[in-house]
Amino acid sequence: MILSGFALLLIALLGAPLFAVILTSAFLGFARGDVDPMVVAMEVYRIADTPILLAIPLFTFAGYLVGESQAPKRLVRLTDALFGWMPGGLAVVALVTCALFTAFTGASGVTIVALGALLFPALKDAGYRENFSLGLITTSGSLGLLFPPSVPLILFGIVAEVSIDRLFIAGILPGALMVLLLSLMSLREGARSNASRKRVTFSPREALSALRTSIWEIPLPFIVLGGVYSGFFAVSEAAAVTVVYVLIVEVLVYREISVRQVPKIMRESMVMVGGILIILGASLASTNYLIDAQVPEQLFAFVTTHISSKLTFLILLNLFLLVLGMMLDIFSALVIVVPLILPIALGYGIDPIHLGIIFLANMQIGYCTPPVGMNLFIASYRFDKPVIQLYRATLPFLAVLLLTVLIITYVPWLTLVLLG
Repeated sequence: MILSGFALLLIALLGAPLFAVILTSAFLGFARGDVDPMVVAMEVYRIADTPILLAIPLFTFAGYLVGESQAPKRLVRLTDALFGWMPGGLAVVALVTCALFTAFTGASGVTIVALGALLFPALKDAGYRENFSLGLITTSGSLGLLFPPSVPLILFGIVAEVSIDRLFIAGILPGALMVLLLSLMSLREGARSNASRKRVTFSPREALSALRTSIWEIPLPFIVLGGVYSGFFAVSEAAAVTVVYVLIVEVLVYREISVRQVPKIMRESMVMVGGILIILGASLASTNYLIDAQVPEQLFAFVTTHISSKLTFLILLNLFLLVLGMMLDIFSALVIVVPLILPIALGYGIDPIHLGIIFLANMQIGYCTPPVGMNLFIASYRFDKPVIQLYRATLPFLAVLLLTVLIITYVPWLTLVLLG
């Protein structure tokens, strides 16, 4: 066993892909237990029989199409026309835009790179402090992970074997609370800074013009959420409708993406999907070994021996997930850690859907938590600023987000009320 662990550590240090390390651990585990290693191949194949899995490549492709079009600029213009008149209105515009964009692209780094060039100069020109603008965009880069059709939400549903439809609905209020509290912070900043003196008046003409230019993209969230919530669509069907709709709008209506570009965009999006799916397949095989070896039961017994209070467990879970969010990308963390913590959480009486929202809320904060949150380094590179400056800039926003996570964690009503 020690030799096997040393071999796994060695191949990981030599730079082996994550899926190879996971698969190797599963093979070694089954071989040691005299179980036919073909079980691993069967588990990897079983993933192909999961109907809901279609939603991941479809939503990812739709997100890439939206990112390659001029939709981000139209979204910024629309939200600016509707909210830009408020003190701190442009900051609210940045928050809402980043949250909606991340919900469709599912990758926080993409949001910072794609929207940072639009929003950071605009915020500075409007009179906001540089550190406030940097912190806002850096933390907003992962803000939409709780909103449908976020791919991490779908992936949690597959790994934890819970209803993705219900996860979509459960994430709405917690995600909205995060946006609301950060918006209140932004309104306060806007009222206190030079931005309040540069505020524009609300223009019905500009608002109508922005609505007209975005008229084809505004229905997108309602197609996904309305179709799933009403029961008219299953999640995979909603994903298919979304792709067809986005293709028609961006290629045929706006004509911002040529027919020749579509295969290239599809190929780029499927590279990301391939990485997710191969890790997911390997993780299912590894999870089977962990269950066979009764690892979750042993972990639960260990945790309950030392932690009797559900409240204490949730505090430690939040701390663990924040550190995890700093060290691992969200897809790897989902497929590796969820099978281990889910049985423990169930043992403490935590609803698995509530656990999913807690998990993703912590992970999205981990992206921008010093010292090694991924968003900090992406923003440092994107805006050519020292990473130490990004540390200072994000701290006030992290304080608000951590408060929100505590509310989400200890007020399960917020997550579960829409589910009845």
